[in-house]
Amino acid sequence: MNKKARAIAFHLPQFHPTPENDEWWGKGFTEWTNTAKAKPLFRGHYQPHVPADLGFYDLRLPEARAAQAELAREYGVEGFCYYHYWFGGRRILERPVNEILSSGAPDFPFCLCWANHSWNSIWQGCPDKILIEQTYPGMEDHAAHFDFLLKAFTDPRYITVDGKPLFLVYKPDHIPDITRVTDYWRERAHQAGLKGLHLVGVAHFDPSWDPRERGFDACMMQKLPPRDGRVPIRYWDAKLKVLLGRGRHQLSVYSYEEMLSFLLRKIKPDFVDYPCVLPNWDNTPRAAMNGLVFHGSTPGLFRRHLQDAMSKVADHEPEHKILFIKAWNEWAEGNHLEPDLRWGRAYLEVLDKELQG
Repeated sequence: MNKKARAIAFHLPQFHPTPENDEWWGKGFTEWTNTAKAKPLFRGHYQPHVPADLGFYDLRLPEARAAQAELAREYGVEGFCYYHYWFGGRRILERPVNEILSSGAPDFPFCLCWANHSWNSIWQGCPDKILIEQTYPGMEDHAAHFDFLLKAFTDPRYITVDGKPLFLVYKPDHIPDITRVTDYWRERAHQAGLKGLHLVGVAHFDPSWDPRERGFDACMMQKLPPRDGRVPIRYWDAKLKVLLGRGRHQLSVYSYEEMLSFLLRKIKPDFVDYPCVLPNWDNTPRAAMNGLVFHGSTPGLFRRHLQDAMSKVADHEPEHKILFIKAWNEWAEGNHLEPDLRWGRAYLEVLDKELQG
């Protein structure tokens, strides 16, 4: 059966120990560390999120990667978009993708998103300290980067649009002389025998951000509410009011239902735009009382969000009926399709039913 949209879920690979995280956060740190220690911060606050079907997996294990792929395929997810980190030739959290490429398993489609931002400590509720800085040494580095990317682009599982490998850049405006870089990458792709590249830039908050002006084919708008009060806070309890009223914290709590009209574009742009849907958002496992919470997400509300997103790609050509889901497994941001003890597979069941029509 033809699906109503191509659902591609962002996938975070930070579920295995690395030397860098051992140094910065302590031996054995993974995304599970923050997920497991989370606590409810106000009345009705859903924390912690505890994984169900897949458990507290380790992405060094091929069995864990295979189980993720099998579950995603069962519920209509076309593929994973793995976050990819390249810091002037240095890669971080690279082991899962390296092993997926070298082993040929699991047999499940994937693409990459270059998460080109510096890593700092503030998301852990610590003083803002740069852990590793995102730099752009020049065209030689972009050449070396493409040499690696080509290994992925030529993998038969790699997701394409009109036969062209799909590649996302998280902060395109941070890259100096970006159009020169995208032109160079396209030239290298043609030299390698590819049909080209389908480049997607992630726009943050700015509805006028035009991918064509940066050498990209399409845009994906990611919207989270600003901290300046332009989006009203809809949920309070007495304890929370007291804490925030004293100025001790910056916790922002929004109603997920009220946010649904904010998260997607209201006006269709004149360029290719792919919607991004969020099952939920709650990064208090990382940031505690400095976090951002979408309160009250349910599978039924997620269904409404999905329906809105799919309506925005309904008139696209079949290859371009793409929607991104953020995310498959961002557990410490309360943002996951993977089953938890509270909802089980309900979010996945909603996704599958809406995709099938």
